Amino acid sequence: MRLHPGETEAAGWRVVTVLEAVRQLRDASPGVTGRPRLIAIDGRGGAGKTTLAARLRKVVPDSAVVHTDDIAWNHAYFDWGAVLVENILQPLHRGEAVDFRPDAWIARGRPGSIAIPAGTDCVWVEGTGIIREELAPWLDASVWMQGDLDEQERLSVVRDGDSPEQLAHVANWLLEELPFMLRERPWARATMIVAGPPHIDHDPETELVVAPPTGS
Repeated sequence: MRLHPGETEAAGWRVVTVLEAVRQLRDASPGVTGRPRLIAIDGRGGAGKTTLAARLRKVVPDSAVVHTDDIAWNHAYFDWGAVLVENILQPLHRGEAVDFRPDAWIARGRPGSIAIPAGTDCVWVEGTGIIREELAPWLDASVWMQGDLDEQERLSVVRDGDSPEQLAHVANWLLEELPFMLRERPWARATMIVAGPPHIDHDPETELVVAPPTGS
């Protein structure tokens, strides 16, 4: 598996059902009451974070997904932690509903808002950079998606294209991502590592390939 320098390759991969993975993530925060569980899904571009979040939302009733790309939109690649805490994580910890329009949405006329109703059971917060020391007090469990960079980069090109503008965006992104990841080491902080894309035979509809965090 080709990984960026400094990232530790996970070991002890095994196949579990999606429901088993959810139970393990819930067990990481057994005392949560009166508010949603907040579970982070982190990984590099093309790892499958958005797909995993959608799968988890499907099997957990009354759950919701927050995409950090919506927080970061026309704001910053990684410097959005305080915005996320103040406008989404803190209200959810108080058991309140969320209906948030970031400043960049207002300034640029982007319609809609980031909305989570009160009484939601679980909120999946997905995006590169969500597992970080700054946000640890606000998150109940987390997933790091680890996979071969060649495959992840191929999937990113399929999704986003390889125009000169997109290649420049990726280059600028990596200038911030690489030192950020080396500093935060999310693969060591995570509750669980999920293979993305998986390298072990499994049923992609009902199962995940998982491993313990590399820091354990």
